[in-house]
Amino acid sequence: MFKVDIPRRKSRQIKVGNVLIGGDAPIAVQTMTNTETCDVDATVAQIERAARAGADIVRVSIPTTEPAEAFGQIRKRSPVPLVTDIHFDYKIALRVAELGADCLRINPGNIGREDRIQAVVQSAKDHGIPIRIGVNAGSLEKDLQKKYGEPTPEALVESAMRHVEILDRLNFKDFKVSVKASEVFMAVEAYKLLAKQIEQPLHLGITEAGGFRSGAVKSAIGLGMLLAEGIGDTIRVSLAADPVEEVKVGFDILKSLHLRNKGVNIIACPSCSRQNFDVIATVNALEERLEDVNEHLDVAIIGCVVNGPGEAKEADLGVAGGEPNLFYIDGKPSHKVQSEDLVGELEKQIRARLERIRSGKEIPIKAV
Repeated sequence: MFKVDIPRRKSRQIKVGNVLIGGDAPIAVQTMTNTETCDVDATVAQIERAARAGADIVRVSIPTTEPAEAFGQIRKRSPVPLVTDIHFDYKIALRVAELGADCLRINPGNIGREDRIQAVVQSAKDHGIPIRIGVNAGSLEKDLQKKYGEPTPEALVESAMRHVEILDRLNFKDFKVSVKASEVFMAVEAYKLLAKQIEQPLHLGITEAGGFRSGAVKSAIGLGMLLAEGIGDTIRVSLAADPVEEVKVGFDILKSLHLRNKGVNIIACPSCSRQNFDVIATVNALEERLEDVNEHLDVAIIGCVVNGPGEAKEADLGVAGGEPNLFYIDGKPSHKVQSEDLVGELEKQIRARLERIRSGKEIPIKAV
């Protein structure tokens, strides 16, 4: 399969729980809970669903002391590392560090006096956890708003560097940085500027990107532009949608750039009057059945004989529409399948292949 190797920006490697970020580590996918943090059961359930979808890291908002105490219970039950999202109150940062936070998302310059900043940084050192500096175009410092007149890439980077300089002064190197904006080109330019100034990992995101469809498009464009240039060590797709959808879109973006392969990669035609089976219904049904699959396979589902054989020959498994439809295994014609049996046969063959891969008896010869 055609593939372009993207040279990665060299960055310092840090560790969030058991997940490596930066260096030569795989680009991590994270999401954020949107439950009430004090509702421990609901929050844990959402984290578990995100983890099943493949989330490497989940962020949890800790606005006050009560959610901080609830976080302690959540952390004990979480299957993945948790980042705590904290603003202004250094005491909350100290408390969640004690309760097992895997990373503190707190901007050092926003928590007041020098002794408070030192206390948070020392706590992070003592507990061996990194800090994430998170700059957002919607919450720039007032003096920067006055200086630049409006949010700009330069304003975002200047804000970020203020916080970076504080951590540098305190000899704390284990941090990552984000400079997010809802405007795609502003965010992209800010990350490009910042990438030249620091060695720490960059957490990518197009903030407040919108609903599922528009947000996924904006995120794919913005993150794709940066990732294609080797910039970015961890990503979040910010959607006004279920956090699980953020994870799925995140992996789809990485998969399209050959940066990570998780789950079945379905190559499907948009369908037209030439199709010999309902391609859209087949793809939707198959995706739903295979949500539990993490291993990578390329599966081509093409409704007619025009492009079907060519795509199927390049996939691990494939089907080309016909009367009946022709099934391909490892790029070679295998057997014919009636349309009404197609979804079941595809799932059966995919799971059989995965079982052989898991047992070490076979590797996917077409996989990227």
